[in-house]
Amino acid sequence: MLNDPRSHGLWEKTAGEPPATSPLQGAISADVVIVGGGYTGLSSGLHLAEAGSKVVLLEAKEIGFGGAGRNVGLINAGMWVMPSDLPGVLGPVHGERLLELLGNAPKLVMELIDKHGIACELERNGTLHCAVGADGLKEIEERAAQWSARGAPVKLLDAAETARRIGSNAYAASLLDLRAGTLQPLAYARGLAHAAVKAGVAIHTSSPVIATERRGSRWTVKTETGEVCADWIIVATDAYSTGPFEQVRNEQVYLPYFNFATVPLGHNLRQSILPGREGAWDTKDILSSFRMDHAGRLVFGSVGALRNTGLTVHKGWAKRALKRLFPMIGDVEFECEWYGQIGMTDNALPRFHKFAPNVIGFSGYNGRGIAPGTVFGRTLAEHILGRLAEADLPLPLTSPTEPSFRALKELWYEAGAQVAHFADARF
Repeated sequence: MLNDPRSHGLWEKTAGEPPATSPLQGAISADVVIVGGGYTGLSSGLHLAEAGSKVVLLEAKEIGFGGAGRNVGLINAGMWVMPSDLPGVLGPVHGERLLELLGNAPKLVMELIDKHGIACELERNGTLHCAVGADGLKEIEERAAQWSARGAPVKLLDAAETARRIGSNAYAASLLDLRAGTLQPLAYARGLAHAAVKAGVAIHTSSPVIATERRGSRWTVKTETGEVCADWIIVATDAYSTGPFEQVRNEQVYLPYFNFATVPLGHNLRQSILPGREGAWDTKDILSSFRMDHAGRLVFGSVGALRNTGLTVHKGWAKRALKRLFPMIGDVEFECEWYGQIGMTDNALPRFHKFAPNVIGFSGYNGRGIAPGTVFGRTLAEHILGRLAEADLPLPLTSPTEPSFRALKELWYEAGAQVAHFADARF
């Protein structure tokens, strides 16, 4: 994308074409203008347009350019924070609302895929959170207990069953979440865009917003070549925010994350490595993730940026780690390589912001963008349509606040991942 093979890698290579779009030209009017063409922006636009609203979506680059087109493709329920901890962090009201909303979020993703016929390699067989050692086992046992107490369809699998499902004896156990699954993330974003356009959303790419201005009761959102006058603005730019809403990016610490995709594996390997096609990740602090695409490519990722010395360090580590995890795979060849930035908030939870009257947005997905982004998009649409009062939203209203030592933390994460992967090929 934009002549950078390391920005979207395999996903750009295998995704279907996006809808035809063009930069904004001239002045137009709408009910709602959405800034950002990722999952949140596309979902909110689709739900608004289906309810009869006139919607214009402005994307600075291309559809799915940010985290939506770069991630692993795991459709996870919930967040990193333990379920029982949420009410303590957000309060009993918002904590329970968020648990309910995000626990069911994968269901909405799959319903939209079915409803709109989105070709995005959807797998519905769940995800596996893999325990590394005694500490990892303790973590997933606690997660299993907390989600089970809430009636979620999760199962704690022992080492033998985990090995059968993964094709490796590396893990002490795993937590199977049957709400979850995998998909091709950029294909999903482009599919949402096609559905939104069909519903009536006007999408303009290569249209970065440079300014906003309040004129009476309405807002004017300006680009270099045009402007949109609307009653509402949805800010859906998240960790890749620039321009007037760069404060959203600045409240998050960048955590780089890379993926390598092997060449398609042979039949025997496909039958032994993730034969059920679950997506998987482990409990290590510098975690690893792996899943299979429909062509039999194994997608393997971890923390780090594929630039400067990081490219050599992380690629070497990935080859060694894969060979240790799956000895039968041998010396693997990578077909694609790419990386992006995960936006991490200081409490690992998303935010709801009102930047000004009728200017709202959710952000801070902490590596869980697919399901939360989709369901938060619908939530914003319901609020604007008058179906959901601000007092009933799943998150409290907060103001963007830059975390202390943000730039230093980002340097540390990128450099620390290199040091760890250079020194240790274990997983």
